[in-house]
Amino acid sequence: QVQLKESGGGLVQAGGSLRLSCAVSGINVSNNFMNWYRQAPGKQRELVAAIAGGGSTNYADSVKGRFTISRDNAKNAVYLQMNALRPEDTAVYYCNAHVSITLYWGQGTQVTISS
Repeated sequence: QVQLKESGGGLVQAGGSLRLSCAVSGINVSNNFMNWYRQAPGKQRELVAAIAGGGSTNYADSVKGRFTISRDNAKNAVYLQMNALRPEDTAVYYCNAHVSITLYWGQGTQVTISS
């Protein structure tokens, strides 16, 4: 059974930082596509950052240079370091695993940035 559990969300002021964590069980983060998505109120869920099994990463244009996705294979976890946060980064952030043709989701963690 695949489970993803996010943590690390919260309320911070603009310009601040947060680090989101995703604890994963049932699959290995080292050989699957692991992603962070976010969904703001009234908006569609969007891909924020992705890390492939080989370690290559991709980012949405809106977060390039500010967010960093990483993983710890020993802990089987994925992280999203978010710096220089902006009010428009406010959203629920979801950890996602893309395994073959199946997508797995965590329950999400709220990130709120005050101006």
